[in-house]
Amino acid sequence: MIELDVRRLLCPLPVIRSQDKMKELQIGDSLREVGTDPGMLEDIPAWCRIHGHSVLSCATEGSEIIVELKKEVE
Repeated sequence: MIELDVRRLLCPLPVIRSQDKMKELQIGDSLREVGTDPGMLEDIPAWCRIHGHSVLSCATEGSEIIVELKKEVE
């Protein structure tokens, strides 16, 4: 699983960074994104629905938001 650090970035940057990183991955690869913007809990799953990727999990650990994604399409 690839990890992407988007701590201290605010919307829309976590989504933009997700999009850029997903372009580098192969179908079936997973991405673990760690950030601090609570908007990630809604924004990244919405982006995944639009673009055909899966959300494996969303969680809050202290002040950090962790979203795990799976690349499903090119």
